[in-house]
Amino acid sequence: MKDCILAIHGGAGRLKDSQTRAPVRQDYERGLADALRAGQSILFAGGGAVDAVCAAVAVLEDNELFNAGRGAVLCSNGEVELSASVMDGNDGSVGAMAGLRRVRNPVIGARTMMGHMHGLLFGAEADARAERAGLEMTAPDYFITDRRRAQWSELRGTGAIALDHSDRDNVQGTVGAVARDAQGNLAAATSTGGLANQLPGRVGDTPIVGAGTWADNQVCAVSTTGKGDAFAQLAFARRVADLIELTGMNVPDAAAAALDDVVRVGGEGGCIVLAPDGELHQPFNTPQMLRGWITGAGQPVVGILPGEKIEIA
Repeated sequence: MKDCILAIHGGAGRLKDSQTRAPVRQDYERGLADALRAGQSILFAGGGAVDAVCAAVAVLEDNELFNAGRGAVLCSNGEVELSASVMDGNDGSVGAMAGLRRVRNPVIGARTMMGHMHGLLFGAEADARAERAGLEMTAPDYFITDRRRAQWSELRGTGAIALDHSDRDNVQGTVGAVARDAQGNLAAATSTGGLANQLPGRVGDTPIVGAGTWADNQVCAVSTTGKGDAFAQLAFARRVADLIELTGMNVPDAAAAALDDVVRVGGEGGCIVLAPDGELHQPFNTPQMLRGWITGAGQPVVGILPGEKIEIA
């Protein structure tokens, strides 16, 4: 039996100074800790890594501080389009959905595609499939908060977009999780509302397995956050895995090299990478990245600024 490990991210970018100090930052810390405990409870009860990452991400989707599910950013037309993906490192099965507007928890919708001949569904048919599967559905307005409407009002008509944790954006970003269960199986999941003021129909890296999400029991599990178009251009998550598997790089060097490539193509962001031996790395090239991890029966540990390791009782 291996020690269970769960790690999450809540988006990367540039927070205002006030958001990185108490009392404001405590809301982010509690949100991360709640997600970690949700996944931990599954792992501690003997559940699998896929169950754990989906549970953790679903908690973040229900928290309007994060740009996934409720509190997601708005497209240029003032509507939400949600995306998510999941991958099982044990058998390589994947599931993804994009352009969702009615599934309360997109990551659970994505999971319904695992084992299906089609790994990714988009738009109204994806919503309909989730509904047929008995998932909780909601009206599109459920996802839209007053803060997101204000952000959209500021950006609309400008052609500008806002990254997760932009200093123009006091609500938070793309979420993801990686885990290793007691059997040593890895899994990864990622969920997002995209970029604020993005074009309707735009698809970033999050629902693209190999770009925003990857898991292989023999190599690593990866979830990304940042300017998704750059991460998708590089097939980032699989790129990290290839650098580890094919060149023998260690986890920190592989993640750093892949993030350097993101900068080269005009992107920025971060990722979480978990190796089969339990080594965890959470690098980012933005000023901050919301992140956290939990091992075994331990307490959640979270961070926002570089180098932070804050235990939440």
